[in-house]
Amino acid sequence: QVQLVESGGGLVQAGGSLRLSCTASGSIFSINAANAMGWYRQAPGKQRELVADIISRSTISYADSVKGRFTISRDNAKNTVYLQMNSLKPEDTAVYYCKIFTGGRDFWGQGTQVTVSS
Repeated sequence: QVQLVESGGGLVQAGGSLRLSCTASGSIFSINAANAMGWYRQAPGKQRELVADIISRSTISYADSVKGRFTISRDNAKNTVYLQMNSLKPEDTAVYYCKIFTGGRDFWGQGTQVTVSS
C-alpha cells in the first residue's frame, strides 16, 4: 500500500502564491523515480481534472489553464512532489489532490483545499 499526504493549501488573494507538497510513503518497492506523480483538482460541481504531472525533469505536462503560472517538481530522495502556484486566480479554487501511479494502479491523497479570493 502507498499513502499520500498533502499540505500547503489555504486561502489566498488573487495574484498570490501557494506551494503544495505531497509526500508518499509505504512499500519502498512501490515508490521510485519512475513512478508518475501528479496533481489534480476538483472544483464544486465539476469533474476532477489534471493540473500537472511529472515523471522526470524532461517528462512534465500541464493543463493549458495553468501553463506559465504553475510549476511541478519532485524530490525523489524525499518521495515528494511539489506544486508551486503563482498568479493565482479565483477559478483556481478547488480541492487539490496528489496522485501516484505504481504497481499498476493509482493512489490518491486526501486532498487539500485551495481558495482564491477576488
